[in-house]
Amino acid sequence: MNMNAELRLKELGVVLPQVPAKAGLFMNCKQFGENLFYVSGCGPDINGKLYKKGKLGTEITIIEGQEAAEKCILNALSILQERLGSVNRIRHIVKLLVFVASESDFYLQPQVANGATRLLINIFGEDIGCPARSAIGVYVLPGNIPVEIEMIVETER
Repeated sequence: MNMNAELRLKELGVVLPQVPAKAGLFMNCKQFGENLFYVSGCGPDINGKLYKKGKLGTEITIIEGQEAAEKCILNALSILQERLGSVNRIRHIVKLLVFVASESDFYLQPQVANGATRLLINIFGEDIGCPARSAIGVYVLPGNIPVEIEMIVETER
């Protein structure tokens, strides 16, 4: 049975932000198959408020990187809330692809990605919220953001 994610968000004191503005020609959420949705890469800026800019390994700490990953997830969930009508329709968080802007000698991208996964587990529980995941170090991300996350979810029909 699906956990009541909207109730859990309230219990955690989390309010989903406004859907982030698109910065290009793309769909922010695309359905494929009968009940799978792909959410395009989301950054950590919330409601137009810029998050700290820079790279992990110099300007951004691991804790700040984890916080940025959480904010990326909040933006992705706001997109899904708008598209699905309710995040309670989410049956599984299938996959996360986490891009971490980092210096060439920074190797802790999975620890940064843990911020996103931890939040999803706190909201949805482990069975629904713990995804398959990749954490990739990249040289630079748009707007000098430290983290960007793509997501695939399965919904109830």
